[in-house]
Amino acid sequence: MKRNLIIGIAALVAGAAVGVLIYPKVFPSKPERKVLYWTDSMLPGDRSDHPGKSPMGMERTPVYADAAQAEQQQQKDEYYCPMHPNTTYDKPGVCSVCGMSLVKKLSSQGESNSNTTELKGVSLSPTQRVMANITTTQVQRKSINKGIQAVGIVSYAEPNYRHISMRFPGRLEKLYLSYTGQSVRRGDPVADVYSPEAISAQQEYLLALDSYEQSKSGDQSFASSAAQLLEQSRQKLLQWGFTEKQIARLKETRKVNYLVTIYSPVSGTVVKKSVDPQHYAATGEDMFDIADLSTVWILLDVYEKDIRFIGRGRTVMITTEAYPLEKFIGRVMFVDPVLNPETRTVRVRTEFSNPRGKLKPNMYVNASIQIAKSAELVVPSTAVLSTGKRTVVWVEVTENRFEPRDVVVGSVSEGFTVVVDGLEEGESVAETGGFLIDSESALQQPAATDPHAGHVKKEGQ
Repeated sequence: MKRNLIIGIAALVAGAAVGVLIYPKVFPSKPERKVLYWTDSMLPGDRSDHPGKSPMGMERTPVYADAAQAEQQQQKDEYYCPMHPNTTYDKPGVCSVCGMSLVKKLSSQGESNSNTTELKGVSLSPTQRVMANITTTQVQRKSINKGIQAVGIVSYAEPNYRHISMRFPGRLEKLYLSYTGQSVRRGDPVADVYSPEAISAQQEYLLALDSYEQSKSGDQSFASSAAQLLEQSRQKLLQWGFTEKQIARLKETRKVNYLVTIYSPVSGTVVKKSVDPQHYAATGEDMFDIADLSTVWILLDVYEKDIRFIGRGRTVMITTEAYPLEKFIGRVMFVDPVLNPETRTVRVRTEFSNPRGKLKPNMYVNASIQIAKSAELVVPSTAVLSTGKRTVVWVEVTENRFEPRDVVVGSVSEGFTVVVDGLEEGESVAETGGFLIDSESALQQPAATDPHAGHVKKEGQ
């Protein structure tokens, strides 16, 4: 019996040992679940690395790694339109915008393009390329004419702008120029003036003339002094606006004119009338402003980026709203050395012949300055995308694989854009469909719908 007891104990020990070895494999214990973070489901974006209360005062619940992975695997397939890639659908069909068949966005697409994402590029399938109507062209070296566009305003040519002013005080008895816009020619009468000073000047001249004539038969030194006095009196009348004819008539008739006629020294148009009849005008007071409009200035505002192409003598062509089918040709005469800090433009003065008076002061014009340039690297303007901070061209590095390239661009003309830096001659770039490639690139980026994705909130943040 003792022997049976020993055998029983040994059997129990052996069974226990076998159970210790076999039980975990047959009945494995439930593994501990890994907590990714704690969150308040009522507060989107709330995350913390340990349990506690959310800013709303609710207890945070754990989010386990296995549950997040299972939820990700259960996500439904998405479908999108190649022409409108930002619009997605949860089932196949056609696009509600353009009617194009939807394309399934595979979950493996992001994985297959992970390397491309790191390179900031995008890979397209042949079907996507055709449906998106993406065409490519090569970077080429080409001579294009640069056209600088500017707006301007017609102004008076300053050398042809004159003031008719009083050279001696007097009362304006009659005005021959009675309204603004009236035409006047050089030598036409302007006004009749009564002036005691002008009467005295004429009398001085006649007295000097008599003295000179009497001195001819006397002492030679006295005759020389009389001649000098006569010339001084004559010059005084000329400086006061008397014409040679008026002086000659005064010398011939020996009669003083109590009304002195003032004549226009220039031809042009009255652009300003400052006096009226019976007005007593002081010395130096302006009566009329006369402008010769046969030649006008047009002042253009040119952006600072184009100033290096502008020089004296450059041909300028303008058009106006008044004469849309007519073009006027002029030349650059002066470039302002100072930049306008508000408009970031430089004032350029151009000169135009205006024999028929079609170009009127204060008229707005559109100007074009054509500049022939040497051969430069160019791409179609449709290939250049501007994002505000960057200027990008999509380059096809391999078949159906595009890479964005930051470029520095220059002038734009004839549908082409000059590329100063960023591209090499012969490279293939997307001429059309660049925006669709850009949209597809955004879709292939790791989407982070949660603005706090990848960030675990620390307590106190």
